[in-house]
Amino acid sequence: MATADNNDLTFYPSFCFKASPTHFTWVKIAAIDAQKLQRRREYPDEQTYFYNNHPIRYISLLGLIIARTDLARRTILTLDDSSGATIEIVVLKADGPSKPQSQFTSHTTTTTQPTTSYTGHTTTDTTTQPTQPTHQTPTTHTPIDITPLQPGALAHVKGTITTFRGAVQLNLERMFLVRDTNTEMRFVDQRSRFLVEVLAVPWWVGGAEEVERLRGEAEEEEERVVEEQERLRRRQRRREEREERDRRRIMREWEREERGREKEAGWCRDEGGRVMRERKASGNN
Repeated sequence: MATADNNDLTFYPSFCFKASPTHFTWVKIAAIDAQKLQRRREYPDEQTYFYNNHPIRYISLLGLIIARTDLARRTILTLDDSSGATIEIVVLKADGPSKPQSQFTSHTTTTTQPTTSYTGHTTTDTTTQPTQPTHQTPTTHTPIDITPLQPGALAHVKGTITTFRGAVQLNLERMFLVRDTNTEMRFVDQRSRFLVEVLAVPWWVGGAEEVERLRGEAEEEEERVVEEQERLRRRQRRREEREERDRRRIMREWEREERGREKEAGWCRDEGGRVMRERKASGNN
């Protein structure tokens, strides 16, 4: 059932979120507006925040990296998009060796080795070796190289939302360097339009009938999930029963062959004893 707060905003049940224009999209937002995002206690999903009554899970910002702090388990970037506030970007560090794929081309390190040419002069042999990214995304743990994200870089970042000491942060999922002003201005225009046309307007599902329709769809989806899980369990049970039957059949065949081998070994022992007795008897004669 939908609930209302003191600002006359209607907050709908989570099964209605799929009808929202903000829940399953990268919401272009300014840092000053991102700091207005809040969680609500009646929703257990810690990744869902609200701007007015709009449910938001993923945000997208574009701005200048003005600071970078490397800690033991994460790197903290500070982004300034000239909106009147900044936002911190949290990038997790990988625990072990990174996977080969990366969102950016890995930077290289240069090593030099002295060699002697045919003229007798010493030259240097320069080789390049790729350096593996040491960071990863929080959701899929995909390696991500944030080497280009140094203070002074203009970047487009995307990620999920978290809060630390009352301030909203972005957990980095994707990043792109912005190399021209046209791209930046186009993003700012889209961000402003979305704020005015969507975020600033209270979200309205469409009445009690629409809420009930979404509830019915959610229940049907839940039933489909339960049926699929039960189907998978039956399939797993049948596979285990088939494997058990195969194991028993193999054991029976092995036991039958073992009895045959034991019978053949007994026959060989008897024949060997008979031959030895005959040889012994002939030797005595």
